[in-house]
Amino acid sequence: MRRTLIVLLLFMATYIHAGEIVVQKDGSLHQALRQAREWRRTQDPRCQGGITIRLEAGRYYMNEPLFLRPEDSGTAESPLIIRGDQHAIICGDVPQQHTQLWPKEGMLRLIDFNVEQRTITIPTPPEDVLNMKNLEMVVHQRWAIAILRVKEFMKSNDGVVVTFQEPESRLEFEHPWPQPIIGGERGNSSFLLRTTEQRDGIEQLVIIDGANHVSFEGITFENTCWNRPLHKGHVTLQGGFPLLDAYKLAVPGLPWDNDLENQAWVERPVSAVTIRNVQHVNFDHCQFQHLAATALDYVDNISDCNITCCNFEHIGGTPLMAGSFAESPMEVHRPYTHFSERCQRLLIQGNTIRNATTEDWGAVAISLGYVRDCIITDNLIDGVNYSGICIGWGWTPFDTGMRNNLIYNNNVRNYARQLYDAGGIYTLSNQPGSVIRDNVISQPYPAPYATNTRGFCIYLDARTDGYTIENNKTYSMDSFITNGGLPANMRLIRRDEIGDNHPGPNIIFKQ
Repeated sequence: MRRTLIVLLLFMATYIHAGEIVVQKDGSLHQALRQAREWRRTQDPRCQGGITIRLEAGRYYMNEPLFLRPEDSGTAESPLIIRGDQHAIICGDVPQQHTQLWPKEGMLRLIDFNVEQRTITIPTPPEDVLNMKNLEMVVHQRWAIAILRVKEFMKSNDGVVVTFQEPESRLEFEHPWPQPIIGGERGNSSFLLRTTEQRDGIEQLVIIDGANHVSFEGITFENTCWNRPLHKGHVTLQGGFPLLDAYKLAVPGLPWDNDLENQAWVERPVSAVTIRNVQHVNFDHCQFQHLAATALDYVDNISDCNITCCNFEHIGGTPLMAGSFAESPMEVHRPYTHFSERCQRLLIQGNTIRNATTEDWGAVAISLGYVRDCIITDNLIDGVNYSGICIGWGWTPFDTGMRNNLIYNNNVRNYARQLYDAGGIYTLSNQPGSVIRDNVISQPYPAPYATNTRGFCIYLDARTDGYTIENNKTYSMDSFITNGGLPANMRLIRRDEIGDNHPGPNIIFKQ
């Protein structure tokens, strides 16, 4: 009797019109997807013209991700559309919370960073802080942060010597780049101590693997956690990519780079919505908010997908990521030639990104790795702690297949809020036929700790080549702040406001 009642309640919460499956509040999105899959499998006439799963207003808690597989694929003539009424929310757990203990605000300078002993010396915190458990140290490291779980405090004549848990202790002190420099660039060796809620929570809401011709429309994705720092700390190479292993070559130089000494293997950050092995998977007018790590990630084997008119706000990591970054098992500093064809023809248009990278300051707003034939246009980025739009990977002048990437008519402001070696628009490696045009990019934010000058409106980092740069404009971030958020005194970006780091010979600057 009880089982019959449960089945009846599920049926009442999910009902069917021709070609449409309606999920009511407290209904099962998993069950609705299974129903659509069975229509496909049995060639039900209701598939003609497409299947729509419509979520009525309400919160749909995902204690496991919604998993779309090849059998859930639509076709060009009969797509699968998952559409939300206003206030239809797919959600997980509220992100973990942190309490900054010392200093109460801002950051302080490290006294010593000892690679051999794997310790950091800091000024002496208050006694109540020294006696607390489950502490993290967040360390400012130029274009990245490290999150290190404290193992032990030991008082010394110079202050307090801190040791850390594994594996982050090994990764922090063996990896040469970036690390804090004591007495060097002011601000790149600052720290804070904080506590964190020691709990795991839901990290992923949706996984799409092999399901083609799928669209999400008007859905809100809300509340996910980021569990990795609770168990492994967080030491990154760049862009929020956690290190799995890293070290410095005893003798610098490899066949493709005579000066290379840095070896690193990374993994991909977890994402609330994860997509791979698909064509024509689109997001339109969706909301991504209060997500602790990456929000939306097109991982690998992707083509012809659109992300349009979506809003990303309060994102702990990178709001929008796509393409390979040579994550494990491959070492990242090699000129790979097979990745860019595995992520092509993405359209990222008309999206708004505000208040991103709140957990990992070293993440970015829009992050594309090995990609080609991608368009990033008409997006607003407002509030990010490192770079705004980043495209390219590999640190190489060789032809890797990256090409024909267009970045135009975007508005990027409030970037480099905490870190530096950053750009409003940031590029890496050789990308023939690519264009940066008609963008409005503020000057870098006056960050409180990153006080050197390595922040640029456009940053052509290591071996960037193949770009035409024209008709981009900038304005003072100070005038933006004092003007109530309105750009003032816009002018064309000068050549000396474009940072370059060993650029290739085929950069065309027309301004």
